[in-house]
Amino acid sequence: MTIALIIIAVIVVLLIIYFVATYNSLVGLRNKVQDQWSQIDVVLKNRNDLIPNLVETVKGYAKHEKETLDAVIDARSKATSANTKEEEIKAAGEVTEALGRLFALAENYPDLKANQNFLDLQNKLNEVEEKIRFARQFYNDSVLTYKNKLEMFPSNIVANMFGFKPEAFFEATEEERKNVQVKF
Repeated sequence: MTIALIIIAVIVVLLIIYFVATYNSLVGLRNKVQDQWSQIDVVLKNRNDLIPNLVETVKGYAKHEKETLDAVIDARSKATSANTKEEEIKAAGEVTEALGRLFALAENYPDLKANQNFLDLQNKLNEVEEKIRFARQFYNDSVLTYKNKLEMFPSNIVANMFGFKPEAFFEATEEERKNVQVKF
């Protein structure tokens, strides 16, 4: 009788240890996803801070290109006022698209392309875009690891018991997925 109780006690202790370890692992992965999101948030805010300077520089050269400039300002406004990750992801895609149109517009203005302030801002934005790409990659890797832990057996039992929810991947917008056409 006592051997059976000891075996049951050992099994219960092992189950408790498993549940605690799995719970802690899920919390750690969820926190990593949140940390990676905050890294994206930092570089997106950095990009949004550069946009007004870029728009002002372009305004001096492209006065009649108001539609493109307004689109950039509008996209930035949406990005800075986004309240959820999903809204921020969508707004970030719109900013990327609007900036692409702005840089394409600059091709029509040789003086603008040669302006040192514009070139500096363009270089800074390119650096920020590169950081955004890396931050998105790390974020998506963290989301994947977390999502796998949420869905795989037996950790999915603990995840469901404690209400862990999956996070959204940072995905490319339709505009970003289109093939780039280079014409000479």
